[in-house]
Amino acid sequence: MAYPELFVRCGKIIEMTLHLKWSRLTDEKLLNLRICDLPLRLEGTPVMRRIRYLYRELKAQGIPFRPHIWLSDEFFTPDGVPGFAVPFYLAHPRLMRLERKQMLEVEGGTGPECMRILRHEAGHALDNAYRLHWKSSWRKMFGPLSTRYPDSYRPNPISRNFVLHLGYWYAQAHPLEDYAETFAVWLRPGARWQSRYRGWTAIRKLEYVDQLMKEIAGTRPKNRLRTKVDTLSELKITLGDYYKKKRKLYSYEYPSLYDKDLVRIFSRDHRYAARATAASFLRRYRTEFCRSIAEGTGVHTYTIAHILKSMVDRCKELRLRLSASQSETKHQTMVMLTVHTMNIVYSGHYRYHYGL
Repeated sequence: MAYPELFVRCGKIIEMTLHLKWSRLTDEKLLNLRICDLPLRLEGTPVMRRIRYLYRELKAQGIPFRPHIWLSDEFFTPDGVPGFAVPFYLAHPRLMRLERKQMLEVEGGTGPECMRILRHEAGHALDNAYRLHWKSSWRKMFGPLSTRYPDSYRPNPISRNFVLHLGYWYAQAHPLEDYAETFAVWLRPGARWQSRYRGWTAIRKLEYVDQLMKEIAGTRPKNRLRTKVDTLSELKITLGDYYKKKRKLYSYEYPSLYDKDLVRIFSRDHRYAARATAASFLRRYRTEFCRSIAEGTGVHTYTIAHILKSMVDRCKELRLRLSASQSETKHQTMVMLTVHTMNIVYSGHYRYHYGL
């Protein structure tokens, strides 16, 4: 056997051994690993197949641009870079399971959700590649780039000035996000945006993007940099510290204004002493409540779980128990939890995380 072939085979065996070793670690041991030490790559993963699908969507629209993509700690497009990062946990099912356990959901973990985010990030990357936001017509349509990126924003859920694509009414966060969301809606096959947004002010933005894409179709990008930011090898943080920071991002020190609603739904009356406790009831249906409200509001599951945990703690302190049927209590609890979740949205304590 020739030496080069032997080296290749040995390298593959070592890689397979490392792969099996770390992926079989317990959560506790895995959290002690640094992200940069994980032997991950995009090739051969479901997210890579979705990236290729994204490329086919761009090609179908006559756009020759293909953003370069790398693994990092989250989805983001660096300023001025015609490419974007995707989170490392999407490169391995073991890390996706850890992500779900730590954050209660996997952002980009399903095919449709991943494609929505990829189209959004492709919008940012294409903007950088063709320098679209330099156009006065772009700024007139989406707004001035001098607008500061906020730490949080207060969306208007019923506004028809913006398209609806990602959760969080994300197009309202900043002009660049407004453009990227509009592009993503325009790019999606079968979107039928002409009929979907008929009568909305947002259709003018979609028509503008449609015209803009026709202008750049078949042309080469002006910006062809291959810069990568915060690559996997640069992430020296452990998985444990990564999740501590991430959970803090989605948690809220929200005032304890739950008592009135909790006492209305549950009871402290001794007549219900034999009934299930309110705390155990909320814990039992936690997953169902969080999933339903997250789907309906676009708020991250971890944020809703954080609110729910505060309610559980308060129910314990107040010694509350069920006083009505479980079905009626579930309905009232769902309404109450949705209201408190939307209070966070309207109060402006609403962090964004996609995009730049």
